[in-house]
Amino acid sequence: MDGGVHPRYRRGEAARARATNPGRPNLRSLGPAPLGPYRFPTQRFQTVTDLPESGLSHLRDGDAGPESCMVDVSAKLESDREALARAIVRFPSTDLRDRALAGGGPKGPIAEVARVAGILAAKRTGELIPMCHPLGLDHVEVSFAAEGSAGIEVRCRARLRARTGVEMEAMTGAAVAALTIYDMVKALDKGIRIEAVELLEKRGGKSGHWIAETGS
Repeated sequence: MDGGVHPRYRRGEAARARATNPGRPNLRSLGPAPLGPYRFPTQRFQTVTDLPESGLSHLRDGDAGPESCMVDVSAKLESDREALARAIVRFPSTDLRDRALAGGGPKGPIAEVARVAGILAAKRTGELIPMCHPLGLDHVEVSFAAEGSAGIEVRCRARLRARTGVEMEAMTGAAVAALTIYDMVKALDKGIRIEAVELLEKRGGKSGHWIAETGS
């Protein structure tokens, strides 16, 4: 006997299994199935007839409906990419804006702290925006200038050679640099605000060169 079970009962159990599932082998007698190569699930995009010709590259069909996905850019060729974005920090008065630019705020000079914050943010965009690809940027620069009567314009330019664009990196850099300025001067006036976070220009990729109508 094996494991305290009489062979007659084991044979009877196998016969009952064959009778219940005719045409199927006794799986226990075959042992564990050999492992085959893993097959990645096929990406199924939304089957909607009125989609644009390019389709929705960030959606695929799921069991419960459309699911978001990270675009596969592995088949694309690398090319030079560049983007310029900006954000505006708006002050309630020209005097407050000038004081901040002169380094007279409660946390000292704003330019270098905000510049470093913008560069760091641009480099980590892939960790902040879920569907952005992590990119190895070749260059990031952040600059500041007076804008209008009471604003500071923050500009962030990002550049690299890759399979996907760098617009989000430029916008993230500009936005975080502007937030850093706000943090350093918010004690001057609670009415300081951030506005006009936008893309001004981009180069490279399938869509080529693009300039915003409001950009300069």
